[in-house]
Amino acid sequence: MSNVIPFTLSRRHAPTPLPRQGDRAGRQAALIALFAQKRRGQGDVFWLKENAELLNILESTGAGRRRAGIPAAPLPDGALSPHQALYDRIEERLRFFPQYYRFFLSICLDLEDLGFGGSKGEALVQQALRVGLADAELSDLQRAEARRLMQRRGRDPIADSTGLTARLLAFAGRSATFAVPNKKAAYELTHICFYLSDYGRLQTDFPRAVQKSLNFAGTLAYLDANADLLAEICVALRQAGQTPPQAWESWLAVETARFQLLDSGNGGGAAGGVMAQDGYHEFLVSNWALGVSGDDAFAHDVPEGRVQFRTPRRAASPLLAMSRHLLEDERRSGDWEVMRGPLAETLWQAEPQALDLLADAEAACEDFPAFFETFARAGSAAIGTRAHLHGVPL
Repeated sequence: MSNVIPFTLSRRHAPTPLPRQGDRAGRQAALIALFAQKRRGQGDVFWLKENAELLNILESTGAGRRRAGIPAAPLPDGALSPHQALYDRIEERLRFFPQYYRFFLSICLDLEDLGFGGSKGEALVQQALRVGLADAELSDLQRAEARRLMQRRGRDPIADSTGLTARLLAFAGRSATFAVPNKKAAYELTHICFYLSDYGRLQTDFPRAVQKSLNFAGTLAYLDANADLLAEICVALRQAGQTPPQAWESWLAVETARFQLLDSGNGGGAAGGVMAQDGYHEFLVSNWALGVSGDDAFAHDVPEGRVQFRTPRRAASPLLAMSRHLLEDERRSGDWEVMRGPLAETLWQAEPQALDLLADAEAACEDFPAFFETFARAGSAAIGTRAHLHGVPL
């Protein structure tokens, strides 16, 4: 891949000092400057990804305007100016790097909707439509994102939008998928909710089966102490008109407060260095979840350098120990009342603190016995035993 050309931007706009951070809006402005100018070189595709994610979260949680009952927190004047270099040449960048068109559309539309001076969004959507960029997508999820982005300027690139929505809801409504550890599927579930609800703008009545899927996926994320995934699930639940369990949101609030933002030097955008992946995404989505719940989001001051987002150290979660026990237990059952005792004994021996997390997960899940029945996968074990007794190779 050494022949891939980076989408390098002009260096006319040198990194500037972070803005004052006296309140949430100031801290958000500092994050914008950090991600735009200090963490990565602007020729790195991960620069596009990180900045698109940050701006999307700020826009969807009401920064700069009032939405969905969330108090507006106007960004300070000039907070979006670190993106002037990209915005000035964004049509050219989209033309030369069509494979990144969803990033470019997302950044452009969010900048404008956050109050950036300019109105290129509609023309950029038309540019993407003219060359049929959405037609190059193989994934329904990516098509849904393209549709959602272009509909923000009154265009729909998908000829059969009804069929696309039906397929996405069919996937999201298969709750058994989300009672077995599968992070890729769980993230796809959250993004289906994001796109179909237009990040909470639309009053979307998701089928009961989709809400059940979110409940199961959140239970697994909580059992795994996976704050990144759990935060997205909490946001998706609220966008689906549901209130996440208090135990989930309380745990997220504690874990988010424990994040560390560490100054890792000034060798970011100007030097073009590539950073190792850190906890930036978990930091962003955890604060997103706090924001949509009405809690105080983005409470950390932002250091001057490139900044590493260090996730908190966490005790062992119960999920792995539970899965190992079930895999090795030839008498395992899908009946939670039968398996509660053996699993509790296993967790007590491996990690006593995990017992508390399991108890909280059981209490928070709307139908934990139904979740556990699928999670235990006892039916396949019984079939395997019968096959073995009849001499069939396993």
